[in-house]
Amino acid sequence: MPHLGKISKKRRIALFVSLIVSICLVLGIYLYTNDSRQFKSLTEELFYSELSGNTLSLHYTLAFPENFGIDEPAHLPSYEPEPDNGEGDIRAMLEGLSEISPERLSDKDAYAYELLTRYLELRLKGTAYPYYSDPLSPSSGMQSGLPILLADYTFRSAKDVEDYLHILDQTDTYFDGLIQYEKEKSENRLFMSDASAGKIIEQCCSIMDKDALSSGTHFLHTTFEERLDAMLQEDVITEEQKSQWVSENDRILTTVMAPAYEKTADAFTILQGSGSNDMGLCYFPDGRAYYEYLLAATTGSSRSIAEIKTMLFNDFQKNMSAISSLFLRYPELSSISSLNTAPFPYTSPEEMLEDLKNRMADDFPAFPASENTAFHPSYTIKSVSPSMEDYCSPAYYLTPPIDDMSSNIIYINHKNAPDALTLYTTLAHEGYPGHLYQTVYSQLYMNQENASCIRYLLHYGGYVEGWALYVENLSYDYARSLVQEKSPLTAAYYEACRLNRNIQLCLYSLLDIAIHYEGATPAKVQAILRELGITDQETASAIYTYIVEEPVTYLKYYLGFMEFTILRNAAQRIWGDDFSLQRFHRFVLETGPSDFQGLQNRLIS
Repeated sequence: MPHLGKISKKRRIALFVSLIVSICLVLGIYLYTNDSRQFKSLTEELFYSELSGNTLSLHYTLAFPENFGIDEPAHLPSYEPEPDNGEGDIRAMLEGLSEISPERLSDKDAYAYELLTRYLELRLKGTAYPYYSDPLSPSSGMQSGLPILLADYTFRSAKDVEDYLHILDQTDTYFDGLIQYEKEKSENRLFMSDASAGKIIEQCCSIMDKDALSSGTHFLHTTFEERLDAMLQEDVITEEQKSQWVSENDRILTTVMAPAYEKTADAFTILQGSGSNDMGLCYFPDGRAYYEYLLAATTGSSRSIAEIKTMLFNDFQKNMSAISSLFLRYPELSSISSLNTAPFPYTSPEEMLEDLKNRMADDFPAFPASENTAFHPSYTIKSVSPSMEDYCSPAYYLTPPIDDMSSNIIYINHKNAPDALTLYTTLAHEGYPGHLYQTVYSQLYMNQENASCIRYLLHYGGYVEGWALYVENLSYDYARSLVQEKSPLTAAYYEACRLNRNIQLCLYSLLDIAIHYEGATPAKVQAILRELGITDQETASAIYTYIVEEPVTYLKYYLGFMEFTILRNAAQRIWGDDFSLQRFHRFVLETGPSDFQGLQNRLIS
């Protein structure tokens, strides 16, 4: 047996220290990985539960859900009253998060943790107001939103077609749930005004037009067949399958969906007269508190209403001063109707989008490369169906699934044919460098960084629409550069159009606060508008009614735009000579989607 000899005191101390270091290292690795595992498990469970219960949301989020372990029967969720309005579920999620230390997470997961915590805390506040939302509002309700989502439901496989038909077959149950919710709103004296209810009734009748349904020319007929024809050409389906599915689609539209809309119209006819308020939210019990919640939840801004109002007022004054100076410099602008401006150099949407892509190259980063290969998503310009023109925005972009961003769709509403400048700036808002560019860039980046799946579910209206309005403002500069050399007056006119649009959106945002938080009456709003030169009573009434029906909508755009402007100014101060628009835009795109508190924190960290 070999002689080991005595271990010296120094040696014993060294071995003891080494043992302690090893234990600490193992314990540290365990603690860090355990927190990461917990966070991953919690967020994945939330991701799967949110998507698996709603096939429509799932399909627009994931092109291939089977790759994510989701394989559920097609399901369109229906409203069911909850005893605690979902408060218990949110508290349970927050409790689960509280058991995780964000300091032990990776940087990207720590940020996702921060955003999710704030998101849930805000939603928890919202559970106090279960009957204040309007899923069937006249301008953005599901009675018009659902057909749009169905018309663009992508068919990649036979299963997609079967899922679509199952969803269509559940529209009666879906609208039954919404009717039940509206009845409960009525019982709580929170139902909409008679005028708004009348619009819903009219929409339900016109959207599911009986003549179009009986003749097979409804857009839910034609768009369905167009998608099947594309699959047939690619040999994905057979002629027999197509014929069978066309018959089934026709049956469901006429025997399930159309009666569901008719039943909704009947329910609203009965509920008409039960509304107790046709003015701002503050005239409802807890209306002011709900408005504060809704403003924060919709815009992603944590500022107080007093601060927001001051910001808006100062911005309004600044823009009014700027447009006055412009008119002094170019007095010809006062005769807009007879203004001889240079023709816009592009006429088609495709030409305009290509020009925008070229002009934005110096100010915005290229899409993140995939395996050293540049990514070039395609896009299609479509026209809104004539039967939906009255209920759709002037234009809108359909967000692609996070696992298939190659194809993108922008819809143009031709009801009020936009002039060339308006079409150009609208395409900047919806396409490049607006929603399409922002969405594809951020999702590509998050995919490459293996970001937490929960980031794809957190929606921030102020980030999305604020960015689109921010880049729309930049697009007026691009438009001016197209005509500046040949016609400085036309360039000045474009700047006047930009300022006028901002003045209008800022004014409507101020009116939103005045109506919903301060109780401005129709007469008060008319007086305000009259002072600003809007004297037509019908116009003033339409402005008032839209803001009453769609609270915080204008603020989602304009406050979001102002938050990005403030953030850019802060970046200029912090980065100094190292600031560039491209660097700032890269920061925003690679940090978001986020609330503005998160963006500000990341900028200064």
